[in-house]
Amino acid sequence: MGSRRARCTECGSAMMVPMAMQAAYNIPILCCGCQWQFQGPAPLGPNNNATSFLPRASCAYAHAHAHNRSFYPRPRALFNTVPSPFGNKRAVLVGISYANHVNSLKGSVNDAHTMKHFLVRNMGFPTHSIRMLTDGPEDKSPLTIPTKHNMRMAMRWLLEGSRPGDSLVFHFSGHGSRQVDTNMDEVDGYDEAICPLDYQHQGKILDDEINATIVRPLPPGAKLHALVDTCFSGTILDLPFMCRINRKGYYGWEDHRHPRAGYKGTRGGLAVCISACDDDGNAADTSAFSGEESAGALTFSFIQTMQHEANLTYGQLLNSMRSIVRGAKEKTFGLKDPEFTMNTRRQYAHEPQLSSSEKFDIYSKSIVM
Repeated sequence: MGSRRARCTECGSAMMVPMAMQAAYNIPILCCGCQWQFQGPAPLGPNNNATSFLPRASCAYAHAHAHNRSFYPRPRALFNTVPSPFGNKRAVLVGISYANHVNSLKGSVNDAHTMKHFLVRNMGFPTHSIRMLTDGPEDKSPLTIPTKHNMRMAMRWLLEGSRPGDSLVFHFSGHGSRQVDTNMDEVDGYDEAICPLDYQHQGKILDDEINATIVRPLPPGAKLHALVDTCFSGTILDLPFMCRINRKGYYGWEDHRHPRAGYKGTRGGLAVCISACDDDGNAADTSAFSGEESAGALTFSFIQTMQHEANLTYGQLLNSMRSIVRGAKEKTFGLKDPEFTMNTRRQYAHEPQLSSSEKFDIYSKSIVM
């Protein structure tokens, strides 16, 4: 078969392809770099079987991007594929130990790896659809270090090209912070923030930016579950509604929409955040759960509950997670410590919280990831 010169449909690189390839099968011409990112099923051949192939060629694009294409695929090539009827699953997992800092954490990197294992084994997330950013001793790639720039790019990748049916997960385990709100859009007068590895030099990522990046672009029919294992994280996604639930299981939704703030909801999808504590609370990083490796209280209690209880509703999940956290605190601090036995708002501030882009019955809505 003869060949002809053509250009890649995606990146425009010059290449040689079989003479009648595109005319015969009506498929795009992709170079080897772009074909590597092709996520859909193989095009059908003339006998309605998947024997056709995409033309391959060595090209400048493939060689130039060979070192980083496993982490940040070009969004157009990644998402312009035949969609799954059940939607796509993607996740961004961030674990930061701040090893060279004064306030280092022991369990954050382990949290990220444990969450990945859970998503792949229990939730059916493809390994290639999970992007991890950690600062563990084995993580040396400059693209997977959780710097502010890399975290921003990963969050944009998570929502890029999202469509109805997608299930997205954002998990962060590290330090959190709060600061005085300067644009007057917070009910409590404070912005919450997460701290990248280089936050002392590059700054923190505020809840306003997190909301604009992974909440507002969420399309109808798509779901986002955020698990934020850090201090001061109750409204870290700036979602409109906060669920308040007491020891007896009674709950109500607080409206956190500020009259001066712009729209903080989604384009129609459902965004749910499960955080380690309230905006004025602290998160636990302890070995009290397993007795060996340190783990974040939120991450450990979430995975434990999801693995051992089937067909959970959000209310059941939250109550079970709180019970696990209380048990660990009682084991660590003793049953008589009033800080963890009193039935007050102060006590609730240090337990897992639920916020959402919309109100729903937490005891009837099942968790689907």
